[in-house]
Amino acid sequence: MSTFRRTAGVLAAATALSLGLAIPALAHVTINPGSAEQGGFTKVAFRVPNERDNATTTKIEVSFPVDHPLAFVSVKPVPGWEVKVTEGKLPKPVKTEYGDLTEAVTRVVWSGGEIKPGQFQEFEVSMGQLPTDTTQLLFPTTQTYSGGEVVQWDDEPKADGSEAEKPAPLLKLTPASGDGEHGSASASPSAASGEATPAGTGGVPSVAPVAASGSSSDGTARLLGGAGLVVGVIGVVIGFMGLRRRSA
Repeated sequence: MSTFRRTAGVLAAATALSLGLAIPALAHVTINPGSAEQGGFTKVAFRVPNERDNATTTKIEVSFPVDHPLAFVSVKPVPGWEVKVTEGKLPKPVKTEYGDLTEAVTRVVWSGGEIKPGQFQEFEVSMGQLPTDTTQLLFPTTQTYSGGEVVQWDDEPKADGSEAEKPAPLLKLTPASGDGEHGSASASPSAASGEATPAGTGGVPSVAPVAASGSSSDGTARLLGGAGLVVGVIGVVIGFMGLRRRSA
């Protein structure tokens, strides 16, 4: 009985460690893909998991940067969800190749739908022109549950590289590859997908949105989850070997 209890304790500790490593990596609101080229257009999906067992997610609010505003933003309809795109006046005009940008999208809200426990939903957005004077864009996100709980995903990345408790969705910007104008296709987004011209300007860009690719966030989550399981298995093996030595 004593041996059984020790084995059970080792197994429980290893399982807790494995879950502790795997669950945080999977639970965050993320933006996918997690990177795009500077100066271009891209299509991304805000991936929202439901973290609660006794409530559903009923509303998602994504704030867009005003220090590096995006002139073109359009959303893909999500069945069962209503979407509201809010434009606002910028603190100061931003110069672009299409003229001074005085207004831009500041917030997108999806509501009326449900993300049930154990499920996630993706909310797709096409946007650009991505800035060239920064290496990242943050999109603070508010997640509202049916019970009234509100979770703010708005923490900035930590300077030491460790993960924040409630990280805001982060889009990393990489230098343009140089393949065509701004490193992407040459068709206008308004011509290719019916997007509107930028708020506060009269220009029309000559770059098409870039299709979304695979999720780097998913790869990181799976890697961390796998690492947690490996650590758990190692803990069980070490504990079992120690018990056998004691019995001998």
